[in-house]
Amino acid sequence: MEKGPPLELVDTHLSEYSYIGGHRPTQADRAVLNAVCVPCDRSNTFPNLRRWAAHMESFTRSEMQAFPPHTESCKMDNQLSDLVNKELKVDVAAPNKSPENDKAGNHSKRTENDKDGNHSKGSQNEKGGSQSKGKGKSGKFVLKTPKGTRDYGPMEMAYRREVFNVIYSVFHMHGAVQIETPVFELKDVLTGKYGEDSKLIYDLEDQGGEILSLRYDLTVPFARYVAMNKIDNIKRYHVARVYRRDSPAMTRGRYREFYQCDFDIAGQFDAMIPDAECVQLVHQVLSKLGLGEFTIKINHRKILDGVFGSCGVPSEKFRPICSAVDKLDKSPWEEVRKEMVDEKGLDEEVADKIGNYVKLSGREELLETLANDELLKSSPSAQAGFADLKLLFQYCKSLGCAEHLVFDMGLARGLDYYTGVIYEAVLTAGQNFGEEGPVGSVAGGGRYDGLVGMFDPKKKTVPCVGLSFGIERLFTIYEQKMRAESNKVRATQTEVFVVTACKGMVHERLKLLGLLHEAGIKAEGSYKNNPKILNQLQYAEDNKIPLVALIGESEVEAGVVKIRDTVTREETTIKREELVETVRQKLGGL
Repeated sequence: MEKGPPLELVDTHLSEYSYIGGHRPTQADRAVLNAVCVPCDRSNTFPNLRRWAAHMESFTRSEMQAFPPHTESCKMDNQLSDLVNKELKVDVAAPNKSPENDKAGNHSKRTENDKDGNHSKGSQNEKGGSQSKGKGKSGKFVLKTPKGTRDYGPMEMAYRREVFNVIYSVFHMHGAVQIETPVFELKDVLTGKYGEDSKLIYDLEDQGGEILSLRYDLTVPFARYVAMNKIDNIKRYHVARVYRRDSPAMTRGRYREFYQCDFDIAGQFDAMIPDAECVQLVHQVLSKLGLGEFTIKINHRKILDGVFGSCGVPSEKFRPICSAVDKLDKSPWEEVRKEMVDEKGLDEEVADKIGNYVKLSGREELLETLANDELLKSSPSAQAGFADLKLLFQYCKSLGCAEHLVFDMGLARGLDYYTGVIYEAVLTAGQNFGEEGPVGSVAGGGRYDGLVGMFDPKKKTVPCVGLSFGIERLFTIYEQKMRAESNKVRATQTEVFVVTACKGMVHERLKLLGLLHEAGIKAEGSYKNNPKILNQLQYAEDNKIPLVALIGESEVEAGVVKIRDTVTREETTIKREELVETVRQKLGGL
């Protein structure tokens, strides 16, 4: 028995939105999850509801409890809205509700022992058993996505395609060439390059003598590619999935499997010119996406090393302390200081000296102030970094991208391979998610002059600088923007839908489709022999296909075709031989 709203209603809502509350999971998802029974049969009914329920299975119980409140951020049917509000009131009235009453997507009971996304009830003695194989108590297979991953439906992919297209267009505008590398690498290629984050690398089982790992990012494989192919200079981009065995925060665009869009310049060039182009590229992508105000934070590893050395940090602790400073964008200084002292073994007085510097941010004026700082005056490393950043500011002004630059002493970027300028881009919109927490940086990168030399037998170095866009985080904010503006994109790229008005005309329909396809026009038609004309026209309108080519018996006899605009519903009768040219003209005017 279903309770709450009809399943059709929920399925229809989820055809428009990723979640009940809109573009992100909220307490509304928990409410509906507790109120509806998702069918267990293998039919194709309610595909959007099934997709959503399977995705909900990727969250642990504690993660669901941490979902932000429901805020009515999307259009919702009154019956569905009433259900959500009613369930949320019940949940507030009974905060200590037994987990046995808390339903997962497959509606099997949970226990306090459920961990890591396994929502099926199991005994306390179960360690990996049937749960690890996706089976519940009844032995039935639980169909869900792995933790830290998700599916993307047609509308979501349409939004993602728009983001990708903007990034690709900017990469091409800068003359970059594309490469591809394997999704897994020899483990030795990856280890020792990521500092404390090395523990997040996915290792693979031995498959015939080679110890392999899934790639953690696209930068290290690129450095291996440059060294292996003895490349002296290249400007390349690479868009592909990477994998991190991290604790996912999917409400903030943080996954275990996700896309990175990388742009890198390798070669010996004059100081800061390639670095400025990378900053300009970030500026252009974020401006073209129209996601609102953003800041590009910059710093320099030599400045940080100079600060650490001048404050009394032993050289062997530079990288561990740098990793601690890297957490300032997520944690307050008190927590970072505690980590430095308690975990890294740093003297409290030294930590306090570092705090006086890493909490500073500003623009060129701060550069001048710190360059004349009494403690840093005698640091060659810090002075070299200040000189680089002054030059970078000048070049960015010439490129027209300096207005968003901020010199942030707290920016550290924890990866070990950075040697010079580092930068991160943060969207103002990404910081305004209330209890959901900030999305974090949407792009980041820097200079890594020594990485290629790690792979070259003769230790030949090839200086490199690059950046990476986090597509999941960009997509999270872009989708929110499009939903808020009620801007719907088309999931299909079909330009013409061929409609037949009479029975027995399947061959005539196929002839028109063949004619359009041969001309390179995106066209489709019904898969039924004798479809109803109203159903065909409705399909074209529902999928926002701009044009309909309509024929009936009289049109075939007269050798004509009717072209219908699905928005204005205006019809034009043309000769069959004029179809292709007329369609092209109408599409060009849309």
